[in-house]
Amino acid sequence: MSSISLITSQLGKQLQDRLLMGKTIYIITSFSMKSGVRLLGNALKIAAEQGADIKILTGDYLYITQPLALRNLISIHPSIEVRLWRSRGVSFHPKAYLIETQKHDHFFIGSSNLSASAMKNGVEWNVLINDDKPVFEEGTEEFLRLFYDEQTIPVNNKSVQLYEADYEQYHQKHPNLATQWTKQEEVDMMLPKEEEEKSTQVIIDPPVPYGKVQPRFAQIEALEELEKSFEEGYSKSLVVMATGLGKTYLAAFFAKKFKRVLFVAHREEILKQAEKSFKMVNPQITTGLYNGVEKVSDAEAVFASIFTLSRQKHMTRFNPNDFDLIVMDEFHHAAANTYQRVLNYFEPSFLLGITATPDRNDNRDIYAICEGNLAYRIDFLQAINQGWLSPFHYYGVYDDTDYSQLTWLGSRYDEEELLAVQMRDSLAQKTIGAWEKHKQKRSLVFCSSIRQAEFLSQHFNKKGYNTTALTSKANGISRSQVINQLEEGIIDAIFTVDLFNEGVDIPSVDTLLFVRPTESLTVFTQQIGRGLRLHHNKDQCVIIDLIGNYRNADIKMSLFDQSSEKGKTVDTVPSTPTKCSINLEMKVIDLLTEMALKRQPRKEQLKNAFDELKYELGRRPSYLELHLKGRMGAKAYYEEWKSYHRFLYEVGELSGIEQEVFLHHEGWLKEVEKTGMSRSYKMVLLKAMLERGPANWFASITANEVAPFFHWYLTSEEYRKRIDFSGKSHKGMWEYNEKKITGLIEKMPMTKWSGSSKGLISFENGEFTIALETKKASEIALYEFTKEICEYRLHAYFQRKAATTEVLHLH
Repeated sequence: MSSISLITSQLGKQLQDRLLMGKTIYIITSFSMKSGVRLLGNALKIAAEQGADIKILTGDYLYITQPLALRNLISIHPSIEVRLWRSRGVSFHPKAYLIETQKHDHFFIGSSNLSASAMKNGVEWNVLINDDKPVFEEGTEEFLRLFYDEQTIPVNNKSVQLYEADYEQYHQKHPNLATQWTKQEEVDMMLPKEEEEKSTQVIIDPPVPYGKVQPRFAQIEALEELEKSFEEGYSKSLVVMATGLGKTYLAAFFAKKFKRVLFVAHREEILKQAEKSFKMVNPQITTGLYNGVEKVSDAEAVFASIFTLSRQKHMTRFNPNDFDLIVMDEFHHAAANTYQRVLNYFEPSFLLGITATPDRNDNRDIYAICEGNLAYRIDFLQAINQGWLSPFHYYGVYDDTDYSQLTWLGSRYDEEELLAVQMRDSLAQKTIGAWEKHKQKRSLVFCSSIRQAEFLSQHFNKKGYNTTALTSKANGISRSQVINQLEEGIIDAIFTVDLFNEGVDIPSVDTLLFVRPTESLTVFTQQIGRGLRLHHNKDQCVIIDLIGNYRNADIKMSLFDQSSEKGKTVDTVPSTPTKCSINLEMKVIDLLTEMALKRQPRKEQLKNAFDELKYELGRRPSYLELHLKGRMGAKAYYEEWKSYHRFLYEVGELSGIEQEVFLHHEGWLKEVEKTGMSRSYKMVLLKAMLERGPANWFASITANEVAPFFHWYLTSEEYRKRIDFSGKSHKGMWEYNEKKITGLIEKMPMTKWSGSSKGLISFENGEFTIALETKKASEIALYEFTKEICEYRLHAYFQRKAATTEVLHLH
């Protein structure tokens, strides 16, 4: 039976008692102090050693969280996940402790942050809710949503180091705050200044009345390609379709051939809209939601929140093969840990990933998750050419703000410094003038922050326009009401920050105004898509973009260029589809031309991209991690340095023993990295040798010894078998035949590699030998260097071959 009790003192003792029995422990606090970590640290350590799932989210608002508190949190136990919410100047005030034990659910929520004063004798009010399952489930889902939000970063040694620098800088500017906080810890500043709106009222593009619902536009082509993939024996496919082309309906049409379907997404409104779409396509199907509030698990089509489903106790309510088809929406998130847990658990007959923005949104290669099988792709430029999305007229307006004087924090500008230059009356007037010159009837304005959105909305209203700032703050009117007012012409513009990036659309919007620096092309693409849906009240979408000398301003033009190849330089004024236009003020053209000429030398860009990934991981990335997660991929490092480990050596990333190993064995490492691979066999052979461990991997080996691993590796995954173990020359190889496999190994990798290695490798009397001599102390480093090159080359090879196969397939 559920119960509620008020706790006004000694919260720490109650938490400690329950933490020791916790199976799931989720903590979210605005601020964290070393005293609080010290108080709960031992209980958290014991719980972690007993296998508890522990996640802690704290914030950087006003830089009150102590760097030492973060260091102490991550040192408690390696299994504990800690993330930091980057508040960007906006208040972050949650305080909750969710503890699930073997028999009970405990939900503490109130005023106490993670500090000793807040948990012992401070004036604090907290409520303990025991065994209210719906509330606990809703709380855990909301926690996970925040925990994995793009506004959070992992806490590790590298990120703490950078946070500490920001912390020191902030408190030098605000010394009184630091002094008072150290004395009082958390007596003050406990209550939020303004309540945050928790509305889920969001308008999604309503279903088009088809009569009898049938595929249309790009859905027809995409469905044909999916059907073909399924018939040819593929078990995974990726579909990339621009916003507005009906990805969810496509999934619903494809799902008709499967008995049970699991649809996974990360937003409640997407799940609810998807359920409606599936019902429109197949009215007889039974459906249900599986999220923080509802737990329908036996329907033919289950629509699950990733944050609920990824939790072990919910995932294991299903058998791995319960679903014939799994659809993952917004698949560009699929490399996140939550999605990976679900993907690794379930074993559907077919996995369909759908997204509008696949390209390295979170620095990972999502194509690899679908084994390189891109069934169909159409971007917004191609869709405009087909007449399936609205044409656009883009106006680049010069912004005289000098962004070069602002502090760059790795992925964004310092919030306070950015606000200081944005909230100028002169810039507001310039913005209004540009909007008045080019606008149509219904405008959506993208801002950097809530304060900027409110500031600009007020300036527009003073000029006689009717606008509103629609943000996460409560303003007395619901989100759906504001959207309806825009559609009906009652208001002229909505000023927002990031509410309309994914899953939310207002088809009638005909004007987009950007008054923020473009820090992410993915986000910019999502926001552009908000204005491109077809609607009977518009002929085209007008895009008004204030362009200054902010970072990557010159790169954004590549988004509109239909003639450029990826990675190639784009003309200042790119080539656009028919009926579209790019119109840049002369000062903008001069600025972009100058920025392109002054762009960072490529090696410096690569070093910065490496540092970003190192910061994210908290350690040096492997070659394969650089390929999958790095902003610039891994190939660029080989192009510049001809060796990943040469790069590491030159930028000082190798330890003393690693430097010695690299210099002594650079010839061998370069050979592994550059040797030709028309097939994967050389690296499969090397991988088989590496299976023997650091001390023995380079000892001589025969084809007969390699054969079992060689055959297993190339047949254990369908895509490897399809790419490299098929064709006339490999007839009968799928079934193990020792004589045939041995003959292939001797002929293909062993003889060929020995002949091309300039004496580093020999193949004589049936033995394959690598000419390496190394000290005992160097064995592990040489083994690890060789292994990471081998793993990278194998992954990159199969990814490239799969992509090539798909391109040929599509044409």
